[in-house]
Amino acid sequence: MSRYTSIKSIVVRLFIVFLFSLPMQIKGQNVDNLKEFFTFYPNRKAVEQDSTIYEQKFITAPVVSYSPETDFGFGIGAKYLFKFNGSGEETRVSNMPMTLQYTLNQQFFLYSGFEVFTNQEEWVIEGNLLFQNYPRLYYGIGSDTPDSAEEQYDYYQFLLEPIFLKQLFHRYLFIGAGFRYNHIYKTEFDPEGLIAQEAINGFDGSTSVGAEVAMLYDSRSNILNAQNGWYLEFTHGIYGKVLGGTNSFNLTRFDLRHYIDVSKKNNDIIGVQVLGRFSRADLPFSEYAFFGSSEIMRGYQEGRFVDRDLLATQVEYRKNFEDTRWGLVGFIGTGDVYHNVNQFQFKNLKPNYGVGARFMIDKQENLNLRFDLGFGKGTNGFYLGISEAF
Repeated sequence: MSRYTSIKSIVVRLFIVFLFSLPMQIKGQNVDNLKEFFTFYPNRKAVEQDSTIYEQKFITAPVVSYSPETDFGFGIGAKYLFKFNGSGEETRVSNMPMTLQYTLNQQFFLYSGFEVFTNQEEWVIEGNLLFQNYPRLYYGIGSDTPDSAEEQYDYYQFLLEPIFLKQLFHRYLFIGAGFRYNHIYKTEFDPEGLIAQEAINGFDGSTSVGAEVAMLYDSRSNILNAQNGWYLEFTHGIYGKVLGGTNSFNLTRFDLRHYIDVSKKNNDIIGVQVLGRFSRADLPFSEYAFFGSSEIMRGYQEGRFVDRDLLATQVEYRKNFEDTRWGLVGFIGTGDVYHNVNQFQFKNLKPNYGVGARFMIDKQENLNLRFDLGFGKGTNGFYLGISEAF
């Protein structure tokens, strides 16, 4: 073990002890007071005059996170929770988060994954905004690449994906369209390394520009930490060179989740997720499916396995303790990447499992601090962040 690795291991252990001892020292009202210190209420005066108006929250706070891909990340986070005037209980709270971080792996990223409901949920506006400088480890293409092939691949990325969906036919069904722009530039890699030798399409930069059709079914009780309900998002994008793209291809994605309240007393929850990503034609490297993340297949480093298609699933039991802010989770999952999904075989699936702890930092919005330990086949990792994995 190197001196750096040894020091890092000690720092990690001390940080974990600090993380879990801190909430013990600031229980109850002190946690609420700390949260209030970082919270602003843009429309408080209007709420004082009209109690039917939802009190908007703009929460800012220092952010510390950890994942195998980033090491520790430090920065600032903001979360804007609001409803448009005229929205009542039938309209769920809109969520516009923003995170700005720098990591010990010398990565920089600015990210927002937003979901906005208009009055009476007639429309949903959702999507992603990402700007990052992201060194990534590369092992080759396929589901059985060796650890010995590891090399570093660096790039800048700007991604913008707004989707506009109209409520149609059913209370929780939304259908619409949007576009996606994904620009990879300033790539750096070993000119004698594996990625240069393989010369995968778009390895030295690419621009994906496409139109998407989308369908969303979302009956979740809470966007940040659902207690029950279904969530299904389906998108199909057609990408071409007409608007400045470098490649022509199709990309299909789906994300299915179900939440079951199994204990009315403690609000224990079982969450199930199935995720798929499928692409065809002249695909650039940036649009391949990257296996592993802090959200699904925890325990595998993001991008440890890479190919055109991905299928993965996970089940999580969320245990909440009555009259406390603490909770525990256990999760198990499996998945793999494929060049064609018809190559799917049960015997080749990669397993993952793990446990985690939760500490509720906002009871009204059901928002948790999350710490997970994930294990895969010969690999592991821990994850620190805010809100649930799915």
